[in-house]
Amino acid sequence: MNPTRRQTLRLLGLGAVGAVTAGASGCSLIGSTPQPRLLRSTAPLPAPFTVALPSPETARPSRTDGSADYYDLTARRADVEILPGLRTGIWGYGGSFPGPTIQARSGRRTVVRLFNGLGEPTVMHLHGGRTPPESDGYPTDLVRPGTRRDYDFPLEQRAATLWYHDHRMDHTGSQVWRGLAGFFLVRDAEEEALPLPSGERDIPLMICDRSFAEDGSMPYPAATDRPGAREAFMGGVLGDVILVNGAPWPQLRVARARYRFRLLNGSNARPYELALAPGGTIVRIGGDGGLLTAPQGTRQVRLAPGERADVIVDFSAYRIGDQIELRNLAGDGPQAKVMRFAVDRDARDDSAIPRTLSTVERLDPAGAKTVRDFEFTSGGMHGGTGWLINGKPFDPGRADARPRLGDTEIWRLTSDVAHPVHLHLAHFQVLSVNGERPAGPPEWKDTVELREAQTVEIITRFTGYRGRYVMHCHNLEHEDMAMMSTFEVV
Repeated sequence: MNPTRRQTLRLLGLGAVGAVTAGASGCSLIGSTPQPRLLRSTAPLPAPFTVALPSPETARPSRTDGSADYYDLTARRADVEILPGLRTGIWGYGGSFPGPTIQARSGRRTVVRLFNGLGEPTVMHLHGGRTPPESDGYPTDLVRPGTRRDYDFPLEQRAATLWYHDHRMDHTGSQVWRGLAGFFLVRDAEEEALPLPSGERDIPLMICDRSFAEDGSMPYPAATDRPGAREAFMGGVLGDVILVNGAPWPQLRVARARYRFRLLNGSNARPYELALAPGGTIVRIGGDGGLLTAPQGTRQVRLAPGERADVIVDFSAYRIGDQIELRNLAGDGPQAKVMRFAVDRDARDDSAIPRTLSTVERLDPAGAKTVRDFEFTSGGMHGGTGWLINGKPFDPGRADARPRLGDTEIWRLTSDVAHPVHLHLAHFQVLSVNGERPAGPPEWKDTVELREAQTVEIITRFTGYRGRYVMHCHNLEHEDMAMMSTFEVV
């Protein structure tokens, strides 16, 4: 009989540890569970801060009517310049990386017609969307080469920074790595009534890591024919080049004014601990599910893959000529750098940061109908390979939970190594981390980072739609190696 993960942690004396440090071998202290692994570039890499920050194109509706906006989007191959002087083949929405930014309004239906111009099937998921099941991007709902599919987003939800990306079963990691991702920004009247930075000072930043071969291509190890490549990187693929909006370690020229940055961790497996250098305050105003109740000043913001944070940086605290780096405290060497801001002018600034941003309902645990346990573990602990939830690999024919529409439930998530867990359809609130209640008011999330040997309790109310959805690890290599579970709202 195989011991459960909790029994194993007790035997190791790790049952109450919030995070276990990985050894130099790149494996967890819990057996030989693999950790993310660095894929090194062989291309000549540019010096940091020599490339200007690009701004993704804003998508334009192909038509509108009284109730909806319609967009035509093509997933296709393209050659683009990412590293100076080299051409990189990507798979991109609209042939760009990131794809076009879709600007939408809460409560106004948005329909995206996706044409697959690739040689492989694809699936599109609106990450953070409260979406009917037929448009949610279930991993086997394939858009085959040369065909179209309409994704219908009612957007009955708050303003928030969302993103869309590929979600094909067993291939999400490789297809997102190649470029299939873009921003989807939902706006509403509540947010627009606030005097927050806007226009050219409201800037989405997709942060991700990639690696490059000598010819400029972005190789993905599990996509090669080399025996064992997939297994060697099953802990997650790390790139050695940090890209922001598709540019390596870019620079942005800024005025002495407040800027709003919509931060997205679009990496396959790399977490970021973002901070300003030589120092400065980052004011967090929003997360995965939209505005916080009040602004939170901090020195650093941690983002696991899939997580977002809306922040404000006030560059009036600096002088013209100052250069401020956005650093990654969780990285080493070049991976500790993200981008640089160069303060080069004065400017009028009518923005402000209100003391109150929004109202967030606190879900009451006493109203929960059910408590469910989900253990995220390596198959190696059970004599196999891959990644498991409650000892089982993903099976699209099996539902592991059937919450009732309108019910509130508590889900207890437990990890062996680090797993960023993403729940489709239902935004949630974190109740506890290793038994301790988080400080401060509640916030809505759709992705939460489990650290090593950690238990996180979340509470959610299943509203909106009946149908099948998934919960999965957003380390995309873990997801592709079966760390996903179907739940059906009934």
